[in-house]
Formats: sequence, structure tokens, C-alpha cells
Amino acid sequence: MSQLLLAVDTSGKQGSIALAECREGENCAVIEVIPLTGGAFSAQLVPQIAALLGKHGYSKSDLGAFAVASGPGSFTGLRVGLAAIQALAEALQKPIAAISMLEAVACGAPKPGRVLAMLDAGRGDVYAGDYETDSQDSGRIRMHSERLLSKEEVVREAEFPEGKFKVVVTADAALAERFRDLFRSSGVLVERIEYPNSAVIARLGWERLQRGQTVRPEELDANYIRRADAEIFSKPAP
Repeated sequence: MSQLLLAVDTSGKQGSIALAECREGENCAVIEVIPLTGGAFSAQLVPQIAALLGKHGYSKSDLGAFAVASGPGSFTGLRVGLAAIQALAEALQKPIAAISMLEAVACGAPKPGRVLAMLDAGRGDVYAGDYETDSQDSGRIRMHSERLLSKEEVVREAEFPEGKFKVVVTADAALAERFRDLFRSSGVLVERIEYPNSAVIARLGWERLQRGQTVRPEELDANYIRRADAEIFSKPAP
């Protein structure tokens, strides 16, 4: 028996929505991916979800599960996507899988094993996820850590002794170029991939849903990794 899954990503400047048909023990078949452009996700998201469902003859009551990118990324964008999925899941009493964008990036690594996934965090920093893909376990990916790192810290992270990861993967062209230069003589492969869209979020979400790794609507929260500027620069109350 199949389930209809809605996946949403509003973590970056460009977002997307995916509708997928998923069967237990199988990968999801993505029906369609709709891009969200310009960053004004609050005005686009709910109407686009309704339009996507209607286009394929469905209503929101047909949805069986949700997957959503939980960060890291834009603070405002993440809140919009998470709030929409939270409201739908609560109204329909359906499960949610929250997916890290670093995990989605790590899935684009060219070979299984230990991988460092990176996203630009601004201010000269990167969001870095230390992941491992097990080729003997249907490509399942496991997280070791997710952190905010400086450029120098990334170099130290990647230059582990033998037995640790030797692949760095990112969707950011500038990061890829910067770290290719830094790792040119160290044997670390730096791979640039396409930015993962909501089709990737749907696939990862379905894998998590089948393992029972879900969150309730009231538990859904953003994976910011770095605090918002308002929190960083606010002064303690007297």
C-alpha cells in the first residue's frame, strides 16, 4: 500500500516542494517538484502546496506523511516551512520526518564512507556535518556530528589520520574552489554537487519514516546550529 508524502525545503534562497508516492520497503517515486523562488516563501508556500495537490487530483486529506528540511539555513525561511508542515501534520494527525540539509548534501558524496558535508554559514564560517554512508546497508547514512566551523577548523577536521574521511562535499561553488586549493596536496577529494532539493528531502524522509524516526508537530524545531543575530547580540536583561 502506498502513501502520499509531501516534502518541503525553505532553508535557502531558493526552496522547493515535492509530492511523492511511497511504498514500504521501496524508494519514493517523486510525482513532481515545484520550485519556490525569490525567498518570499511565506506568500508562496501554502498556495503552492494546494496547487500541487490539486494538479494531481489530491487534497490535503490524502497526505499520509511529511518530510521537511529542518536546517541549517535561513532563520526566516526555515520558520516558514516548519510552521506550514507543523500545522498540516497537526490538523491531519500524520507523522513528520525532519531532515538536516547537511545530511542531504552528504548523500551526494561520490562514494560511500566517511564524508564532511559543508554549507556556507557566512562570516567566513561553514556549517559542517561529519557523516558516514554504509554501502552494505542500502546507502544508509549516519551522523557523527554537525557543527559551525571556521576555515581553519575545517582543514583540521578533514586532515584526519588514516581511517577517517577523505571526501568533502558541498553545493557551494565558492566553498568547493576554496577547499580544493587548501587540500590540493593532502589527498582529500572536494566534490561540488547540485544543491539538494525537496526530492532528496522526500527520499531521506521516507527512509526515516519507515524506521519510525519521526517527530510530533509540537516537537518539530529548526536545526539552526548557529544562533540568530538577535540572540547573539542581545544584551542580558538587567
